[in-house]
Amino acid sequence: MQLTRDEEEALAGKNGEALASAYRILVAIGEATGAQKLVPIKWAHVSGVNYNTIGDAGAQFLDKFSRTAKVAVRTTVNPMGYDRSHPEDISSRFQEKQSSILKSYERMGVTPSFTCTPYEVFSIPQKGTAVSFAESNAAVFSNSLLGLMTNKESALSALASSVTGKAPLSDLRMEEARNPTVGIESAYEFGNELDYGLLGYFTGKVVKDSSVAFGGISRLSTIEAKALSAAIGTSGSCGMFTLGDAKEKISFGKKEAKKVMDELNTAEEGDIITLGSPQLGMNELDLLARLSEGKKFRKRCIIFCSRAIHDQAAKIGLAGKLESSGAEFMCDSCTCLTPYVSNEKYDSVVSNSVKGAYYLNNSNKVKVALKDFRTIVREYVE
Repeated sequence: MQLTRDEEEALAGKNGEALASAYRILVAIGEATGAQKLVPIKWAHVSGVNYNTIGDAGAQFLDKFSRTAKVAVRTTVNPMGYDRSHPEDISSRFQEKQSSILKSYERMGVTPSFTCTPYEVFSIPQKGTAVSFAESNAAVFSNSLLGLMTNKESALSALASSVTGKAPLSDLRMEEARNPTVGIESAYEFGNELDYGLLGYFTGKVVKDSSVAFGGISRLSTIEAKALSAAIGTSGSCGMFTLGDAKEKISFGKKEAKKVMDELNTAEEGDIITLGSPQLGMNELDLLARLSEGKKFRKRCIIFCSRAIHDQAAKIGLAGKLESSGAEFMCDSCTCLTPYVSNEKYDSVVSNSVKGAYYLNNSNKVKVALKDFRTIVREYVE
């Protein structure tokens, strides 16, 4: 890789060990991916915030790293493990560990967003802007629909980019990788967000390229695009989609959709309803409020969203409508890997999220009844 003089000096430790470590990470990634140089980024979104995700080793690394490291660009962060205004179900040990992680990020100067959907909360840079997003749904969504340029970053690579303001010029930061040669062709009748989640999960598994084209789909709502992006990001390395045709075609139909359902739909019913993986935005909250207006949830229903979205919904009365239907809000956290939804508390949950189902089944060890928004309301609201 060709480094500038300033980059070489930082790599050599002239500006401290934290920055040198960050440059070592980026150079190693750049060399592995064939990057010729590093390029400036305008925004980093960092994962590795939830204690259940990074554990003691990650918390200790962040504590040491943050003593001397400072972010160089706008840096937002993923959800933590719980909502600090609702600590009732969270052990004191988990709260202490989570607090240590938050203090580390605060020392570095991050924006305490605690969202996995930063594209719904913050102003979006102009198309073609290089960013570094570690949250997979945000990377896929931003590449595909917003015209931003990011690879599917790891927690470490996005952290390194946040303090250097740089990222390797490789893969989806280059135009040639953003033109798919592989496409998914489907005659499947897509009726709801869950269908697009099934498509995305299948796509992530079978497409090994950085980008994919979807034939037969002319447009997507935000809700559908989020479900598709999250599922693609969950099951594979693909980081971008376009709507259109490609030379190589892979078929997706009822058989393929059923195979995904057979893997992830592991229960007929659930003890609790969890919505928000990715976190719900205003579109989902509005839909849910309209579907449940004047009715009550028969099961406990937890809605996970960012505090920024919740506050926006509260101002226009949307949050109040959902709460009057019996729904609960947990801000700053997410369905995945939260202590709120453990196998010690629940045997199974109802969710509309393919991404959530994957992590609930495999990490939380909780079975999942996969159902779309409208089916959930029809079956559990009266």
